[in-house]
Amino acid sequence: MSEKIDREEGYGMFIGSMDSLEKSRVDYPEQIQKALAYLQSRDFTQMKDGRYPIDGDRCVANLQRYMTRSHEDCRPETHRKYVDIQYVVEGEEYMGWCPLSPDLRITSEYDAQRDVTFYESLVPDSSVVLSPGRFAVLYPEDVHCPQCAVEDVPGQVTKVVVKVAVDSL
Repeated sequence: MSEKIDREEGYGMFIGSMDSLEKSRVDYPEQIQKALAYLQSRDFTQMKDGRYPIDGDRCVANLQRYMTRSHEDCRPETHRKYVDIQYVVEGEEYMGWCPLSPDLRITSEYDAQRDVTFYESLVPDSSVVLSPGRFAVLYPEDVHCPQCAVEDVPGQVTKVVVKVAVDSL
């Protein structure tokens, strides 16, 4: 049986693996499926950092390489206009998560140009390790804290963040 994703129902972050994507029971919206197919079809180790349109401005991949940071140096965030698909190609990082709630303290009000709001901390704090081939699908209701070092030991990561316009879902 397939699990239907419906934005009106409210749901949290989805974690998946490219290795088991075909066997997944999640019925992602068409634009999310298009983004995941794009991620499966590219060798990002051979590509330069930068922005790669998938479907105009409605779906764009951003390839980046960086060193993970201590948890204290990472800032929880949300987006209003875009769903994030964060896909780790090389390395690993902690991805902190919590649902959007009135218990969260905003540290930087919504910036429409950058489509981001920053928070003091995750309440409650939950996290998962994203390793090569794993991805997280994060909706506007998902407060997330990316780029955190695993075991507080900084490491090199190659990651693609696909931005999928909410109004295209």
